[in-house]
Amino acid sequence: MTEPTHDSYGRRVRYLRISLTDACNLRCVYCMPEKMQFRPRHELMSDDEIIFLVNVGASLGVDKIRLTGGEPTIRPGVVELVSRINAVPGIRDVAMTTNALLLDELAQPLADAGLNRVNISIDTIDPDRFRRITRWGDIDDVWRGIEAAERAALRPIKLNCVVTRGFNEEDVIDLAGLTMENDWAVRFIEMMPFGEVSDFQLSHVVSFREIRQRVESVFGELEEASYDFVDPSRPFRIPGAAGTLGFISSVTEPFCQGCGRVRLTADGKLRLCLLRDDEVDLLSPLRSGAGFDKIRSLMKEGAFHKPWGHGLASGVFAEDRAMNQIGG
Repeated sequence: MTEPTHDSYGRRVRYLRISLTDACNLRCVYCMPEKMQFRPRHELMSDDEIIFLVNVGASLGVDKIRLTGGEPTIRPGVVELVSRINAVPGIRDVAMTTNALLLDELAQPLADAGLNRVNISIDTIDPDRFRRITRWGDIDDVWRGIEAAERAALRPIKLNCVVTRGFNEEDVIDLAGLTMENDWAVRFIEMMPFGEVSDFQLSHVVSFREIRQRVESVFGELEEASYDFVDPSRPFRIPGAAGTLGFISSVTEPFCQGCGRVRLTADGKLRLCLLRDDEVDLLSPLRSGAGFDKIRSLMKEGAFHKPWGHGLASGVFAEDRAMNQIGG
């Protein structure tokens, strides 16, 4: 039986973000150390375990799934997994956040399997800076992936840019300019501190207001676009542009009051807030023989205790994991 689930603050929890792997085919400087050690395969959720937990979530009113990583497209059998998730009763929307490197081949099969849309991580359109930020990536692969996503009708296409002082704050102008002719949503995200790289990240945060000022210094005052209260992105439009701009101000102006998300890490932990270390282990009891009702109870209780917000303002950081281990 499906029923809505709310946390202790009355927010409905309906959005489950699932990390399919902690591994990635890039090493973005803000996401993970260059010599990152990934978990062995047996510590990660199997396809059957993911489907079981999606069914549990659906029974609690979850109807939106986002697949993340690491890089979700490098998981073996990802197309079949998307098809199985899409078939779970109650799930009405399946999306993915990806670096797009493999979308040239996978976009159409993923769309055929039931994937609705993609968010694509692209922090610069300058080839040299892209290589510097990702440590070895080729921007041409991303463009091919975006084109493939458009052909496969994985829309609306959203481009996510983490703005990092000293790396790409100048690139917001070129990225914003992409919306003039393309009906895309380009979203600028404040750097968030995680794990071993948190000291680096804090010193490289560029605020939402500074990013907006940079854009408006070139394109003029932005127009407000239609806004969904539960969407973390504040949407604007350059006058006359085909697409929109968004600003995700997780650090300087958080949006916790509208958050109805929980995360499932690749090793089967229910993470209640991206920027806090509160987690509920679901995979261990599942592998120890716990049934549907027990796992459902654990998930429901965990969701109820979802914290009001992160603790960045008071100096509380997520220290246990890097971003790729959480599934941002």
